[in-house]
Amino acid sequence: MAASTISSSAVTSVTRASLASPFAGVKSPSTISLGRKLENGSRSSGFKVKCMQVWPPLGKRKFETLSYLPPLPVDALLKQIDYLIRSGWIPCIEFTVGEGFVYREHHHSPGYYDGRYWTMWKLPMYGCTDSTQVLAEVEANKKEYPNSYIRIIGFDNKRQVQCVSFIVHTPPSFHG
Repeated sequence: MAASTISSSAVTSVTRASLASPFAGVKSPSTISLGRKLENGSRSSGFKVKCMQVWPPLGKRKFETLSYLPPLPVDALLKQIDYLIRSGWIPCIEFTVGEGFVYREHHHSPGYYDGRYWTMWKLPMYGCTDSTQVLAEVEANKKEYPNSYIRIIGFDNKRQVQCVSFIVHTPPSFHG
């Protein structure tokens, strides 16, 4: 019975001691260092930053995922397709003949661009479990349309979204 009679002041002091300090508010801007002001009006933190340009914006058009890399060898391409299938996504092959990039030619209203939609090569490959099946379809597409851009898309049929897309073939005339 004696153990159950603890004074409330003892409980309060233990509770307050074990809590984190309360939020004291945002720091005053005068305590935050903004670096030194340069002659051109910009500010510098004093640290030197070296950045590399990923790709030149003029004359070197890029597509989507993996387009900054050289063309993938067959074994690396098969690994990418295997990842797509293991993730539960449906492989789909699309191609376009001609420009291959988004551009504006036929209409100049906001939001309209030519080249956004590519043609689907056959139906999506529902139930596909082998990356070589997908690669065989890519080869058939290349044979039928050698001067086309070809990409593989991974489509998630549960969320109804495209999860991955990468170029697997560019025409011989493309110098990216």
